[in-house]
Amino acid sequence: MLLTSIDPFVQEFERQFDRLARSAFGATDSGRGVMPLDGIRRKDEVVLRFDLPGVDPGSVEVTVDRGVLSVTARREEELAADDRMFVRERLMGQFTRRVYLSEHLDSERIEADYANGVLTLRIPVLEQAKPRKIEIRGGDRKAIRA
Repeated sequence: MLLTSIDPFVQEFERQFDRLARSAFGATDSGRGVMPLDGIRRKDEVVLRFDLPGVDPGSVEVTVDRGVLSVTARREEELAADDRMFVRERLMGQFTRRVYLSEHLDSERIEADYANGVLTLRIPVLEQAKPRKIEIRGGDRKAIRA
């Protein structure tokens, strides 16, 4: 698998923390929350898509540090001085999502695009991690006499 976690304890901690964070921020258990993510494995790359509706592309930052990809974005409040809020369901502020990258991905060549509120990251798969066919050579057969 190309997106991996470090160990089971950390995985369980992150799962519980994510569940707690989703409930605190009003997201559902279906995983839809502040920054939902889809991951797609293709032949030569992994594609990650983050939903960031209403986020200014200039506020989005993507970094990689020791195999951890971090996406940070900020959604600002859009109120005039005389506006009075009577319903608030959209989350504002800064949001971060982290993904552990496998050593089989080329984090030096990540490409990022932002369109229609979706951040798309393309991460190439390293050549040695791509599937390849192994040649089977025929050996010399020797007769066994009994």
